[in-house]
Amino acid sequence: MATRNGRRAPGGSPGGIRDAQQPVQQQMFGFNGQEVEQQTFSFWGPPPPPWTVAIGGAVATDGTVATGGIVAVGDAPATEGTGRPGRVRGEDPMALTWPLDGGAPESDFVRSLQEAESIEALARLARDCRQCNLRSGCRGVVFGEGDPTATIMFVGEGPGQNEDELGRPFVGRAGQLLDKWLATIGLKRAEVYITNVVKCRPPGNRTPTPEEARLCWPILRTQLRLIRPRILVCLGSPAVQALVHPSARITRMRGNWLERGNMKLLGTFHPAAVLRDLTKERAVEEDLRKLQAECARLGGSTQEGSGR
Repeated sequence: MATRNGRRAPGGSPGGIRDAQQPVQQQMFGFNGQEVEQQTFSFWGPPPPPWTVAIGGAVATDGTVATGGIVAVGDAPATEGTGRPGRVRGEDPMALTWPLDGGAPESDFVRSLQEAESIEALARLARDCRQCNLRSGCRGVVFGEGDPTATIMFVGEGPGQNEDELGRPFVGRAGQLLDKWLATIGLKRAEVYITNVVKCRPPGNRTPTPEEARLCWPILRTQLRLIRPRILVCLGSPAVQALVHPSARITRMRGNWLERGNMKLLGTFHPAAVLRDLTKERAVEEDLRKLQAECARLGGSTQEGSGR
């Protein structure tokens, strides 16, 4: 796999936003009419409607930005075009503000999670987590698995029954489908890192609540800091809500690249959602091709058109 440091980011995708010829220091996104400040994402492809995007204090002039729409970047006027956006630069991309920051009450335990110096140390601490009620109704913490220096990190919503029984993420039918997806782009589980927004199984495999996600966030936040992936794949709405914005929906943002520090984020459907609705499979195939192409540009082990 590619190393994480010393790599130059790839060029923008066709239909993306125009280079403002300067770094983007602050960006603002409007979700469903609500302006959100201090977000530091930049699109590497056209943002999906109906999001309105305003970056660096400028205002997108067309209300809802669609493919080839108008986006304002930095101090430049809103303009149409293709090419590469201004880069968000920083010595530590993990020092950026995330949607769930500050959601978990401060405590000695939370501070110990945040100060963990290795994935192994964090996993040991996480086993004793009692931040929410999920721990009392499951067998144990399903922390995550894979390469702790992986270029690509997958984040789902939470463990299911099979995962809870085995203590590993994505090992049931959804996990088997994820393995198949990885194989189609020439990857193995051992080459990526796989985890969830919450680490304990919600009762009846229900979707984690926003409160549960907030209380579990210090663990995922520290995983991000320690692993430092170059590509972050969000599987389903709970993942994009934790990592992009609480109002984000996977149906609207899937297939579009976002940039977070020196990381690129891609959303796609959760494998369980595809098992319930096979019509989503075509969209996932498109997203996997984008992931494969991006990994190849970063120097990863997948090859364009190699699917096996």
